[in-house]
Amino acid sequence: MFSEIFTLVVDTLSSLYLMVILLRFILQLSRADFYNPISQFAVKATNPLLIPIRRIIPGFAGIDIASLVLAVIFQSLVVGLKIVVLTSGMPNPLGVILMSAVIVLGFLIKIYFWSLLIMIVASWIAPGSHHPVLMLINQITEPLMKPFRKILPSMGGLDLSPILVFLVLQILEKVVDGLSYQVGMSFSLM
Repeated sequence: MFSEIFTLVVDTLSSLYLMVILLRFILQLSRADFYNPISQFAVKATNPLLIPIRRIIPGFAGIDIASLVLAVIFQSLVVGLKIVVLTSGMPNPLGVILMSAVIVLGFLIKIYFWSLLIMIVASWIAPGSHHPVLMLINQITEPLMKPFRKILPSMGGLDLSPILVFLVLQILEKVVDGLSYQVGMSFSLM
């Protein structure tokens, strides 16, 4: 019973903070509005850990590599903590880092998936809404949607490009699941 409660609490809290870290990465990648209240929250919540990492790892071509490194480090600490507490054994650092990188990649795909889904539903329910959350979601998903809109332009006012984006995201999720399985297998052999 203790292990289930511990896993629930650690997974919930760590997933929330990992989402904030990855949101910070996505916000900078998509050049979203820095003054949006959600953007400000993400910046304030991640700055204490991110600023020291940025001194060592600079950004490259508009990509905030330090945020990704922070996400992998944070997830590695979580995975390592769970292994130590639940199995009373010492984890293999390389296996933990590989597993954490795969988890972060999968989480990134899920953020885009749910953002896209929220954007689609909001476009039906509240088209043209100026709510800060919806504006930010539109800014996050627009760079992802733009190449697909060139492939499949809107037909009679109906934008079908999200179908292609969902398909690509599902394919990427299957690839990440395969990687997770491979890393998990190699992790158990280490």
